[in-house]
Amino acid sequence: METIGTGLAKADIDGHRADVYLSRPAKRNAMTAPLIEDVIAAFRTVDRDDVRAITLLGEGPVFCAGMDLERMRCRVEADADVPDPLDALSELIDTIETARQPVVVGIKRAAVAGAFELTLGCDFRVLGSEASYGVPEVELGTFPHVGATQRLPRLVGLSRAKEIVLTGEYVPPASALDCGLVHEVCAPDDVDDRARTFADRLCENAPLGLQHGKRALNEAFDRPLEDGLAFERELGRQLDDTRDYREGFDAQIEGRDTEFAGE
Repeated sequence: METIGTGLAKADIDGHRADVYLSRPAKRNAMTAPLIEDVIAAFRTVDRDDVRAITLLGEGPVFCAGMDLERMRCRVEADADVPDPLDALSELIDTIETARQPVVVGIKRAAVAGAFELTLGCDFRVLGSEASYGVPEVELGTFPHVGATQRLPRLVGLSRAKEIVLTGEYVPPASALDCGLVHEVCAPDDVDDRARTFADRLCENAPLGLQHGKRALNEAFDRPLEDGLAFERELGRQLDDTRDYREGFDAQIEGRDTEFAGE
């Protein structure tokens, strides 16, 4: 496993899967600007052609307790030259959302406030059955404003998003699964393994198909339907003459496992 930057993130490659870790376990992986910058660097490290899916995990027993509260309380008084951790978090979420590969996040024990917003940028969410999961910012004199008010309605609908944001209450794992906010709920100690298993399943598919499919889906709400359909078709045409397109059909016809190469 490779330690990234100042050591607050780690990355590991296992076959076609990359695992990126928040690595501040003594502080429950509470996020600071340096930690966030290291995680961004880790995503750049694993942006390789042989990587087909990525997991985002927390080192230690907790995924992420949110932003470091002491740093957040002092941020408005900070020197102008000191990076705003919320700006860094926004950049990290954008980095994850625009990553070529699908990203599966494992949410064990806690993902609150900024950490909850971080998970919304991921493509798939695996949640522990005892996790504290939500955005309590309205109880702290503010509201979640690193993407939650924009991304959450797209995932669960406007009414449910308002309930989550404006009550500040944690979302029960069963409810998170029922409303489509997360894709799987499992025992707390199984979260990381289940996230890796989910990512490994994705890795069995054609990498270019995964990448183009993610691009098309990410733009589904940003384009009029007619434009979206044309964009989808154009991305599909780009794969028609690829080696993996032919391999997929040949394997089906011949009754054998596929051997995709990302070409």
